[in-house]
Amino acid sequence: MTATHFLKALEEVVGKDNVFTDEADRAVYAYDAAVLDPVMPAAVVRPSTPEALGRVVGLCNENAVPITVRGAGTNLSGGTIPKAHGVVVLTNALNRILEINVEDLYAVVEPGVITAKFAAAVEARGLFYPPDPGSQAVSTLGGNVAENAGGLRGLKYGVTRDYVMGLEFFDVNGDVVKTGSRTVKCVTGYNLASLLVGSEGTLGVIYKIILKLIPQPQHRKSMMAVFDHVLGASQTVAAIIAEKIVPATLEFLDNFTIRAVESFSRAGLPTEAAALLLIEVDGHPAQVEEDAAKVEAICRKLGAQRLRVAETAQERDKVWEARRAALSALAKLKPTVVLEDATVPRSRIPEMVQAVQEIAAKYHLTIGTFGHAGDGNLHPTILTDRRNSEEWHRVEKAVEEIFDRALALGGTLSGEHGIGLAKAPFMEKETTRATLEYSRRIKRALDPKNILNPGKVIGEA
Repeated sequence: MTATHFLKALEEVVGKDNVFTDEADRAVYAYDAAVLDPVMPAAVVRPSTPEALGRVVGLCNENAVPITVRGAGTNLSGGTIPKAHGVVVLTNALNRILEINVEDLYAVVEPGVITAKFAAAVEARGLFYPPDPGSQAVSTLGGNVAENAGGLRGLKYGVTRDYVMGLEFFDVNGDVVKTGSRTVKCVTGYNLASLLVGSEGTLGVIYKIILKLIPQPQHRKSMMAVFDHVLGASQTVAAIIAEKIVPATLEFLDNFTIRAVESFSRAGLPTEAAALLLIEVDGHPAQVEEDAAKVEAICRKLGAQRLRVAETAQERDKVWEARRAALSALAKLKPTVVLEDATVPRSRIPEMVQAVQEIAAKYHLTIGTFGHAGDGNLHPTILTDRRNSEEWHRVEKAVEEIFDRALALGGTLSGEHGIGLAKAPFMEKETTRATLEYSRRIKRALDPKNILNPGKVIGEA
């Protein structure tokens, strides 16, 4: 089929108004939130029904046209950068919450549902969907599943994978595959949902998601611990976990990030602090009070200058909103922001914080560090200007060293941002050559023409 006939066939499936081939339209979907070169797709398609989505997938496979499915494009690893001759498939028209089941604690959604809107709809029914990626105001649940997104509450509640009960997706031929169920227990067949979650669109195209819901915690208590020394803050993180206390959230901000966030959000953060810990414990009121008292004692023992407990829900929300604004605040300071998420075992947080400081000094770079310290997931954020080739070379060296130091501490390349294009070349460092080949054999078996988001995670299959 010629390119013209192929585009005509797409129009017949999704309607002429949902196929975009103008240069300006295609340019919008040539990049994502990663600091990588944009790649112009041949076309952008917006199916409005699952059936149309399946037909688009099948049509692309018949014509060996690469397909990259895109939610909001907020991923930070190049997972939604398309192929030059490929098609970008938008999911924003597949945005229905199909069911919120209060009795059985699950929901059924389409992939284009915005994460924060879903969480709010669930909360309105008295339930709780914990995964809360920093981009939740715009990110989609389909993208969250594809990237196995995490968030501030990962320490206690886990990540997206922990809430996926089942999936319905299209294989490369556009045929329907179902896995999992609406039941708490299900061991029917292979656990294909686990294979799909975090596969970044390389193994199938999701059109329906069954998500687990849980009851809202009865009580919450949020506090801010202010430290004169970064080491004391990072040691406190490890000490809280070692005491077998699992806060809902345990976030770290260094001084550079504190000042950037305060300038951005005016939340009343102490700009003189060397580091902050933002801590929230939740659960039964009595347990919350007991855990909060223990956390406070540990903070003071390890050098917290002072502790501030949020007195009202508004005060609590203001601080958390400020934390969520960390990336936006840092992004205002330089033309290019490189946000990494190398992750280490929680007990190694002090060493990783120290390593990032050493790397910043070694390469003469500004690196603000914040992140989900409670689950070992730090976000060293390098502020730079990619147009400065000499500085950019130092940034690339620094990023590679951050990966090396994290792996040397028993960590991983990515805690929640995925591998995409950005980290695919480093996969063998963490795994093995045999691991990559094993993964590529799976990919080749399921996608012989290599059309499903090629090049991501495992490189070219």
